[in-house]
Amino acid sequence: MAKKTIHAPEAAPPGGPYSQAVVAGDFVYLAGATPHRTDRSLVEGSFAEQAHATFTNLAKTAEAAGSSLDDAVRVGVYLRDLDDFAEMNTLFAEYFATEPPVRTTLQADLPGFAIEVDAVLYNPAE
Repeated sequence: MAKKTIHAPEAAPPGGPYSQAVVAGDFVYLAGATPHRTDRSLVEGSFAEQAHATFTNLAKTAEAAGSSLDDAVRVGVYLRDLDDFAEMNTLFAEYFATEPPVRTTLQADLPGFAIEVDAVLYNPAE
């Protein structure tokens, strides 16, 4: 099985030496998306603004890999403050409206932003 690394120019670039996504077989592995712009500047503002930016980056990376968030089978959500859990749940439902994936949500010591989200997508070759 060959693997292919994905570069998503419409999403924030990685903050370190890793790929935004890797396609391996029928699966797409998305690295943690954060609320950064394509120039790596942070989206300042409310939790909702940071969450929307994060989910948008995740979706843009999925699209660059030939997939979409509709193909998500597993999502990991990392919150700096668990008080944002209820709001995150509401926003999550907007991005994963039909057949939601399994999810793990953890509190994390995120460096200067409120949320990070990674995912595994199932996208069988046709």
